[in-house]
Amino acid sequence: MEPAALEVLERRSGEPPRGGTLEDAIAELESAWCPDRAAQHARVEMLRFVAAHPDALHRTCLEGHLTGSALVLDDDRERALLMLHAKLGLWLQPGGHADGEGHLGTVALTEATEETGIGDLVLAGPAVDCDIHRIPQRPGEPEHVHLDLRYVVFAPAGATPEGNHESDALRWVTFGELEQIAGDQSLVRLARSGFAAAAAMAG
Repeated sequence: MEPAALEVLERRSGEPPRGGTLEDAIAELESAWCPDRAAQHARVEMLRFVAAHPDALHRTCLEGHLTGSALVLDDDRERALLMLHAKLGLWLQPGGHADGEGHLGTVALTEATEETGIGDLVLAGPAVDCDIHRIPQRPGEPEHVHLDLRYVVFAPAGATPEGNHESDALRWVTFGELEQIAGDQSLVRLARSGFAAAAAMAG
């Protein structure tokens, strides 16, 4: 499958769209570039889930809810920025809950900005991966799933990351380095798709 034709969705001077609905999230899911069979399967399951759960944008949907995350690439598009998750102790990409926002690209961009401390990040689309992962039961929170739509986000030249309370460290890595430290294989899949799409865009 040919790499996605990424386009810049939000330029540095612009504001990402907000106030999206579940219909917007569905449209973003349907347009996502999923070259990997696991990602294709996840997208089908995510679309089934949201069809059955009109509250899927909210954490109050206890069975599961939508999230957005970002593969943050440097200006040369040769390295990705990973965060060592403070609670999980795993190297992961930035991301978080939709909390009612149907523009999941906006969610991914917002979370990347907050968790890396980098301003002027640029969101590109369409999304390049879909993933469903199970979250174990915690005090006051039942076991549930996160239905994650994943985007490529570009950092400006010379960007210096600065983490927040959600990470213990931040690290720029090549794809080869990412394969060695990735917290789960879905991150490797995301990186493979994201780097390929970014290279096609540059070409």
